[in-house]
Amino acid sequence: MSGFSLKGFTYMLLIAIIILSSNFEECIARRGKHWRHNREEMASLLKKKGKSHGNGHNHNGGGGTKSKVSPPQKSTPSPSPLPPPPQDDGPLTPPPQTKIGGSSTTFNVLDFGAKGDGKSDDTKAFEATWAEACKVEASTMLIPADYIFYVGPIVFSGPYCKPRIVFQVDGTIIAPTNSNAWGRGLLQWLDFTKLVGFTIQGNGIIDGRGSVWWQDTQYNDPLDDQEKLLFPSNNTVGSPPIQIESSYGGKMPAIKPTAIRFYGSINPTVTGITIQNSPQCHLKFDNCNGVMVHDVTISSPGDSPNTDGIHLQNSRDVLIYKSTLACGDDCISIQTGCSNVYVHNVDCGPGHGISIGGLGKDNTRACVSNITVRDVNMHNTMNGVRIKTWQGGSGSVQGVLFSNIQVTEVQFPIVIDQFYCDKRNCKNQTAAVALNGINYEGIKGTYTVKPVHFACSDSLPCVDVSLTSVELQPVQEKYHLYDPFCWETYGELKTTTVPPIDCLQIGKPPNNRIQTAHDLC
Repeated sequence: MSGFSLKGFTYMLLIAIIILSSNFEECIARRGKHWRHNREEMASLLKKKGKSHGNGHNHNGGGGTKSKVSPPQKSTPSPSPLPPPPQDDGPLTPPPQTKIGGSSTTFNVLDFGAKGDGKSDDTKAFEATWAEACKVEASTMLIPADYIFYVGPIVFSGPYCKPRIVFQVDGTIIAPTNSNAWGRGLLQWLDFTKLVGFTIQGNGIIDGRGSVWWQDTQYNDPLDDQEKLLFPSNNTVGSPPIQIESSYGGKMPAIKPTAIRFYGSINPTVTGITIQNSPQCHLKFDNCNGVMVHDVTISSPGDSPNTDGIHLQNSRDVLIYKSTLACGDDCISIQTGCSNVYVHNVDCGPGHGISIGGLGKDNTRACVSNITVRDVNMHNTMNGVRIKTWQGGSGSVQGVLFSNIQVTEVQFPIVIDQFYCDKRNCKNQTAAVALNGINYEGIKGTYTVKPVHFACSDSLPCVDVSLTSVELQPVQEKYHLYDPFCWETYGELKTTTVPPIDCLQIGKPPNNRIQTAHDLC
């Protein structure tokens, strides 16, 4: 009987131990779960506790609530408050980076040492800013308003940069006007290369301060070919103005830079800014795809030499619209390798109009196709819409539409010139760039020298040239007036024209030579 009692007692003791152990583990588990979900609250309570009790020692008196939520501690200092967990918009960024609009990171050139006083050289600050912006997708490099930044020649190179960077120009960037900054001469001032989805935007100004370059070269540069046809009506020729000597000392290099160039870039955009007084071209795109330019102002004097507004070469899928272009050369120049170019709602003047070419220089092959220029106002320009090619070239220009062009006191509204030459003398050659499918619709307004000038190659005439609703009235100014001129030009008059363009030969040329593989694009 005593043995049975001892055995029963042993079983009862084991059962009690098991039950107590189970309850203890469940409590610990609940407390651990509570701790994981209240880390921030715990940090705050621990901080308050450390302040109220001194030296962070654990005290169990003073209420059961605190003792229940506090983890087991020994006599050790209280931990510092934990940082807040990351938010959905990513970790905070340290200065000089700041968030704008909740979507992109801004790098302000002032934070990288730029002075913006118009005198200090801010080139290195721009380089340092770019080095950081280049690393962040959709970042913004900010050129802030109310500052003038003196910046020398600089390359914003992008082979390894993140895409969709914005170059926000709200202030003014000015170019050096001393010859030392340019060495023996550079082709570009602000050079953007191999970028993807890059945008220049803002309401600021990029000023090439080109007058010092023009003064050294203004009367030495070759004339535009059309200038050879300008004869004063009173048989007098005015003297050129006296050249103003540079106040900066020393001549500038013979090579003049383009203000802004994009090279090898995909989907570049330029919008909102003003580009003025470039030493040479204002805005150039070379070997680019998906170009967009809109709401841009380009401005330089009408007598500034070789200052094209927008220059395109080897670029495809180009859209230019809602821009004002005033310069000393072509408002828009479309060179070899361009296709799918659409220009509309552009104001051009002064300048030399909108041109395709010159093409085929030095016996090269040129290929241009699918060009549309429409809804354009031209005023006081040398040319309206022009195609110009050199003798001896090869390749073709095809699929061109000039539509709804309003001209006001334009010297030569419609021009095809396959004998283009900007030298004193050019050698006669039989090879030529082939022109076909050139269409003119709704070219209306006033001219001051000659309404139409079609001068096509003897060996390879222009074919499929069509004219619709051409209405051009003369304005007698200081130049002799000419009748329309055509040479080896074949096509169709789809409506009557003013003045009559009877020189256009209807149909196809009788002896049109077959193009060789070398001619074709």
